[in-house]
Amino acid sequence: METTPFQFANNTPLSLSPNFILPEENRPILSEVFSSASIPTVDLNNHDIDDLASKISQACEKYGFFQIINHGVPKELCQRVLAVVTEFFQLPPEERAQFLTTDHSKLVKVFNYYQKVEGQGKVLMWGETFTHPWHPTEDFTHFLPKNPPQYRLLSLMSQGLGLEKDCLKRKLGERPAIYTQANYYPPCPDPELTMGLPAHNDISALVVLLQMEGVSGLQVVIDGKWVPVEPVPDAFVVNIADQMQVLSNGRYKSVLHRAVTNNRLARLSLPMFYAPNNDAVIGPIEDLIDEVHPPMYQNYSYKEYMDEFYRQEGARRRVKEAFELRH
Repeated sequence: METTPFQFANNTPLSLSPNFILPEENRPILSEVFSSASIPTVDLNNHDIDDLASKISQACEKYGFFQIINHGVPKELCQRVLAVVTEFFQLPPEERAQFLTTDHSKLVKVFNYYQKVEGQGKVLMWGETFTHPWHPTEDFTHFLPKNPPQYRLLSLMSQGLGLEKDCLKRKLGERPAIYTQANYYPPCPDPELTMGLPAHNDISALVVLLQMEGVSGLQVVIDGKWVPVEPVPDAFVVNIADQMQVLSNGRYKSVLHRAVTNNRLARLSLPMFYAPNNDAVIGPIEDLIDEVHPPMYQNYSYKEYMDEFYRQEGARRRVKEAFELRH
């Protein structure tokens, strides 16, 4: 995948120095990963819309993650995107360094994830991330088949909750924030000592992930165990994020996931995020609330949510919990 040895844009040496080594209790125990389990794969070439909405709804409720095939995005386009992003990370580090910033307001940037560890400070993750927005009029869902229009994911998820098909899109508001990240993980000498991304929940509403074939690294929690999300040819990984869990009043699950490394091959993933704008008010949808299912979360603006997210920066974030209602 690489023509020259990779170097981080921030000039951090690519070696397992203490900067990268997690304390023992935070390290991935790869021997305990439950490889025999998997997340479901949903075929979008299903003309029974009720059945398709039901399959997606079940995956959202039980796993919070699923893969989609026959989504209508040409394989050649996916390969071209991955090739271009790979070329970006093969640029000399000084060229990528022009995008380095810790400024949250910058829309186009290169940065490194880290964990704050008590007594140790910041521990860098074994990877580099490049992020940028889509054009405001673009939306990853426009790649999905438009005929019939019910194939759009938000519509199917709405129908799976027994709501009108445009409900979730309306609740997420006008002018959604749509952006993408490219996560690059070079080979790591000892994958048991560090991680590409620490365990986390995504803060947006919906994530669609393109991962390169032949290299695994994404893992999710299912029934308390870490389970690998193996790349399926010509598939996208879809995962529920925090705002969707709140809107669904807890029915759809935003679950913990992480990225681990390996010692042989570089890995590239391209998540695309769909999030509300800062002014959007998020809370449990009224039609999903009754005496048996009281509201689990208070209403808040997405800006309030993001403020709490940045307040918890560097730690194992528990942002949703800050907005939970106690009954």
